[in-house]
Amino acid sequence: MTRYAKFLTPLGAVLATAEGGFVTSVNFIAAKSAPPLGKDWAEDPHSSPLKECAEQLADYFAGTLQRFDLPVAPRGTPFQERVWREIERVPFGQTITYSELASRAGAPGSARAAGAATGRNPIWIVVPCHRIVGADGSLTGYAGGLERKRKLLEIEGVLQGTLV
Repeated sequence: MTRYAKFLTPLGAVLATAEGGFVTSVNFIAAKSAPPLGKDWAEDPHSSPLKECAEQLADYFAGTLQRFDLPVAPRGTPFQERVWREIERVPFGQTITYSELASRAGAPGSARAAGAATGRNPIWIVVPCHRIVGADGSLTGYAGGLERKRKLLEIEGVLQGTLV
C-alpha cells in the first residue's frame, strides 16, 4: 500500500510517498511531474519513513543536515536506477555535469540519456538531482523549476556567482 504525507518546506509544499518502509517519491506538489494521489493511497504522516523524511528535510533546510539517511526505493529502468545511485553519491555543496554523471553511471558519452534519467528522478532533494549542471556549469533542467534548483544550490553554498 502506498502511504503519503504532505508537508511544507521553504520552497513549497511537498508530497512524499512510501511503500513497504521505503520512501518512493518526494516531489513539490505544484510541479508538473508530481504524481496524482492514487485512489488506494492512505494519508499517513506518522508512517516511519514519511515522518523521518519530513524531519530530515526540515533539518536540511535549517542547515543542520548535509546527507540524507533514508530508506529509499525509487522505481525506474536499470539505467535510471544506476544514474540515481550516482546522483546520491554527489556530496553536499558540490556539483557534477551530466556528462560526468553519465560516465559514473557506466555510459560515457550519454549525457543526454543521463539528463533524461535525472529528469525522471522521483525522490527530489533526497536524491539530489539539483547538483547536476550543464557542461559549462549552467543551471539546466530541474523538474521543480530552475528557481528551486538555484535556491537548493544556494542553501548548499554552491552558488557564489559562478553558476548562471
